[in-house]
Amino acid sequence: MRKAQIERKTSESQVRVMLNLDGSGEAKIDTGIGFFDHMLELLCRHGFIDLQVYARGDTRVDFHHTVEDTGIVLGQALLTALEDKKGITRYSAVFTPMDESLSRVAVDISGRPYLHYDVKFTGQRTGDFELELIKEFMRAVSVHGGLTLHISLLYGSNNHHIAESLFKGLGRALDQATSVDRRIQGVLSTKGVL
Repeated sequence: MRKAQIERKTSESQVRVMLNLDGSGEAKIDTGIGFFDHMLELLCRHGFIDLQVYARGDTRVDFHHTVEDTGIVLGQALLTALEDKKGITRYSAVFTPMDESLSRVAVDISGRPYLHYDVKFTGQRTGDFELELIKEFMRAVSVHGGLTLHISLLYGSNNHHIAESLFKGLGRALDQATSVDRRIQGVLSTKGVL
């Protein structure tokens, strides 16, 4: 089983993640930020990733540190669970509709972190959640998970639907890119390493 447990403590946050890439989509999420919990649950369910997240941060300031640090730890857990990356499909690109919104998420588990993020929301918040934090989360996952990640919103008008499309899409893309293909000997690279 491809599993990992990672914990990170700073003066700004405390985050603990338990991850199973070969799960069924079970989520136990408690970040203290309701909207963010909902988004992580969607990522798990649609990516068939079992995930437990406990996070507490300086939310009296804002949600930034909690969201970003959760992305850091989730990225580290992905990297740890994948170990040497032998046999994984490596690439994935998915389109995910959510009512009027449509996103595209493409991932390469390359070991070369890069984020291209082309998403425009129609406002700054949904509820009390600052939507710019989604980009910070995605960047943290990309950098600490060693992912080349391209995320684009093709269209959409409801901010909640746009966010759902992005998180569901990330889950689906990770599920496909981390899947094992028996035809792959070692890693899918002419270099021999990822």
